[in-house]
Amino acid sequence: MRKNSIKNTRVNAEVQRELSNILRGGIKDPRVAPMTSVAAVEVAPDLKTCKAYISVLGDEKAQSETIKGLRSAEGYIRRELARNINMRNTPEIRFVLDQSIEYGVNMSRKIDEVTRDLKDGDEE
Repeated sequence: MRKNSIKNTRVNAEVQRELSNILRGGIKDPRVAPMTSVAAVEVAPDLKTCKAYISVLGDEKAQSETIKGLRSAEGYIRRELARNINMRNTPEIRFVLDQSIEYGVNMSRKIDEVTRDLKDGDEE
């Protein structure tokens, strides 16, 4: 796998910041959950495609509805991105559900349960 160049890293950060602003202020679709954030963005080196990893706070139904809402608003999001960022090509955006935060919270909860059980076992 190729390392990101400095230019690609800067483009990723800029696209992530602008996508976050667009999601926060511009999307009026009721399917998009209010607690939606852009966890990471990977723009291809040719600036043609982009994967946006979206994190949604809520149950699985809210997550799937948010992804559907974002996919239907992809044209609007891409147009706003082109308006806000001066790039040669505006990338085609693919939204991917990122469950790493949820996974981390779940693992932390399991670790807390195990340590609590170990403390309870030591006290007996």
